Amino acid sequence: MSEKEFSIAVPASTANLGPGFDSIGLALDLHLNIHVSPADSWQLDYKTPEYAHLSGVEGNLILQAAERTAAAYGKKLPPAKLEIETDIPLGRGLGSSASAIAAGIELANRLLDLNMSDQQKVKIGTDMEGHPDNISASLLGGLTISYFDEEQIETVHVEQVDIGVVLLIPQEIFLTEESRNLLPEQLQYAESVRGSAAANVLSAAMVSGDWEKAGKLMSKDIFHQPYRQNRFPDFDKIGEACRKLGAYGYAISGAGPSLFIPVRPGDEQHIAKALGEQFPHYEGIAMKTACEGTKSCETVA
Repeated sequence: MSEKEFSIAVPASTANLGPGFDSIGLALDLHLNIHVSPADSWQLDYKTPEYAHLSGVEGNLILQAAERTAAAYGKKLPPAKLEIETDIPLGRGLGSSASAIAAGIELANRLLDLNMSDQQKVKIGTDMEGHPDNISASLLGGLTISYFDEEQIETVHVEQVDIGVVLLIPQEIFLTEESRNLLPEQLQYAESVRGSAAANVLSAAMVSGDWEKAGKLMSKDIFHQPYRQNRFPDFDKIGEACRKLGAYGYAISGAGPSLFIPVRPGDEQHIAKALGEQFPHYEGIAMKTACEGTKSCETVA
């Protein structure tokens, strides 16, 4: 059982990327960082103002994930003090909840010396999330494409993803539950076949590094974007602007309200600036993907 101070870093993530609904995730270079130190009782202190209301033990998702992980191994967590900083926007479709769950799993792994495999971590995280897209990307980094049927999980992991990323982030929060309520209960058979084909080609294109083709397939989704896009100001106009600026494509990030735009490496700064100026309702942010997933290391005094 660890008695030393250590730190945990977890990347943000974007999910779906169009037709890869609930199965495709991509880690982003925004991070949740936690400094962990021994304590006589649990203390959770968020240093980031946007998250300050989450300080405290009651109902905290990091602690819930840690306790669930400990229980899976028949162990009890020792208390600790957590000092938490994050630059992942809350409730913007960038995997803030998945990052908390990933952090909690790694917290238990370190505190209890569990030596968990990546597969074990992804399984517990997916059981908590209900789908593997964000959680697998936050835990593993890079691009993840996963299958999950409550009993079995299989993931294809691509560590290096050679693209730049632009995010368009609005001010309002869009709750995942609210967004899921917009989706239909059923789809026609022919529609489902077409959606499955789009997801298959999207996946193959991304794994092979053909982001030109992947970008084209992002607009072929029939599972969720047609039912959500009316909630996004200027959705179609943004798509047209992306094409004119040379972006590969664009998609709703997770359940929204942010938009994910893959671009050629080196183009992210000027495309983010141009889109932010054209669509002032959004903040345009340029960034990279994160090839590393959840990491922990002992703190050097």
